[in-house]
Amino acid sequence: MCGFTGIINLDKGSLPPRDVLHKMNRSISHRGPDDEGYYFGEYAALGHRRLSIIDLAGGHQPVYNEDSSLVIVYNGEIYNFKSLRKNLEETGRHHFSTNSDTEVILHLYEEEGEGCLRHLNGMFSLALWDARNERLFCARDRMGQKPLYYTVFRNFLLFASELKALLHFPDLPRSISLKSLNQYLAFEYIPAPNAIFENISKLEPAHYFTVDLQKNASERRRIQTQSWWDIHFDKKDISFKEAEKVFIDTFRNAVERRLISDVPLGVFLSGGIDSSSVVAMMADLMPHRDIKSFCIAFEEKSFDESRYARKVAGRFGTDHREEILPPSRLLEILPRVCAFLDEPMADPSIIPTYLLSEFTRKHVTVALAGDGGDELFAGYDPFLAHYPAKVLERIPRPFLNLLKKIAGFLPVSTKNISLDFKVKQFLSGISYPAPIRHFAWLGSFTPEEQKMLLHPHVLASLRLDETYDVVSYYLKRIRVHESLDDIIYLYCKLYLQDDILVKVDRASMACSLEARAPFLDFTVVDLVSSLPSRWKLKGFTGKYFLKKAMEPYLPHDILYRRKKGFGIPIASWFKGPLKDVLTNLLDPKRLEAQGIFQPDYVQRLMQEHLTGKIDHRKRLWTLFIFQNWYDRYML
Repeated sequence: MCGFTGIINLDKGSLPPRDVLHKMNRSISHRGPDDEGYYFGEYAALGHRRLSIIDLAGGHQPVYNEDSSLVIVYNGEIYNFKSLRKNLEETGRHHFSTNSDTEVILHLYEEEGEGCLRHLNGMFSLALWDARNERLFCARDRMGQKPLYYTVFRNFLLFASELKALLHFPDLPRSISLKSLNQYLAFEYIPAPNAIFENISKLEPAHYFTVDLQKNASERRRIQTQSWWDIHFDKKDISFKEAEKVFIDTFRNAVERRLISDVPLGVFLSGGIDSSSVVAMMADLMPHRDIKSFCIAFEEKSFDESRYARKVAGRFGTDHREEILPPSRLLEILPRVCAFLDEPMADPSIIPTYLLSEFTRKHVTVALAGDGGDELFAGYDPFLAHYPAKVLERIPRPFLNLLKKIAGFLPVSTKNISLDFKVKQFLSGISYPAPIRHFAWLGSFTPEEQKMLLHPHVLASLRLDETYDVVSYYLKRIRVHESLDDIIYLYCKLYLQDDILVKVDRASMACSLEARAPFLDFTVVDLVSSLPSRWKLKGFTGKYFLKKAMEPYLPHDILYRRKKGFGIPIASWFKGPLKDVLTNLLDPKRLEAQGIFQPDYVQRLMQEHLTGKIDHRKRLWTLFIFQNWYDRYML
């Protein structure tokens, strides 16, 4: 697990001084504290930071082919690299000088070019320079577990594992993209390919691009990305019982692939069904080895799941450790979180995820996690609201408005996913079309609310009617349409890839910890996507298929308990330990000088929240994170 940077002179001229790449590369040293390496060619320069996981002695990057005409830097893990290497060796055309997975990618590219990607089972982003043909090849893994940012500035193509590295290139402008700001306020994250700064892009998951310096100048500068894989919902002809067996075998194999490591390995254990399922498979595969499990606990009971984690740990005999997250720790680590995020991202669970990663890294270098289970099996609360909402959308608008007014009289609670919070969020999105309402439920500021929030000169430069266009973009890519499959696909393509996986990658890599997600093995994704959606959401039971499949392994009260989510009690903290920080960041004079948000509207949100009139936790946290980011990157 690593990070990399690169510079290509698109005009085939000289490269900038070497210390430019050194600064870019060292800005992401947290991703790879064990080693650094560089390649400086005539038109291309590559930098790499290494976190040693496999082939500790021989895995230094960049890696070259036999005649050094190809060079690669890479971030991730290829879990099937040993079988791929065996196949390559049997051709008699390749000589390996390391035992690393990186070198396998290089020789596989020699055999199949861009087609090498379809053979890779893992999480990765990579940059491969073909010096003989003056050609760059960059790619990301299927589900988007590993990041890649890029931009064309002057006559240079710049790329890196994190946005902050690009900002170390001299004179690179930092101009906020208003379209990305609009999306951040609506979604709480910025969907790929957009980034917070103008003219900087994120390569989409399961996409690649090539840059050929032997083509004409206009073609060299036009970065055209191509998709190489996607989630499909072509249904299998299989019974429920048969599917359970196939799933367990497929999932167990996915977990087993992620146990390969030359360094200590553990698992995140929240006590929810996803992480508990991973632990169950690990215990099945490692009967004579200690499993180290890690958990974060909260003092506020409505957010705390640690007792469930302890129960699962006890059942499987793991070496279990937990740490409590008090408000004082939030204030302490918040500046670090904003520093490694690079872009504003308003998922509060980034805080416990970072603390969990920091805590876990003290004991192991690799941790398995349950990410992806909620998206693939329809596990989030909005999935449960999907069918009731389709019924309510037929109700006349005046009656819906009346329901919203009645909901306003519900007592306001700061507890985790409280009744008033769920009811109000549900009604706030009911007027949107089915695919979009899910993101109105999950997000903070609808386009109508942004009209009140944003400064008039910002609004003048925006098309608020295009806020959710990215949802339509992904819907057009689905081959087989079934109502719930559409929503599952959108959650995978937006919430999972641009929120959950960004959160896990940045938080874990900030602590030099590698996080592995068995549910995101493409064999698991392909299988689960081929199952009928009615098996995933049955009545008001989400993850129905996963729960039935795991019944032989997990206790009933773990499988069928109410979902809490991995949140923090920000609603109450904004009224207590975070109040002064919030008040300072959202001070009217500061906002007026900034010229992005309407001070009066923001003050109204604050007062309504602080007096207990309305729970604005999501909106205030979204603004709170943006202001923290702005102070770090724009002042």
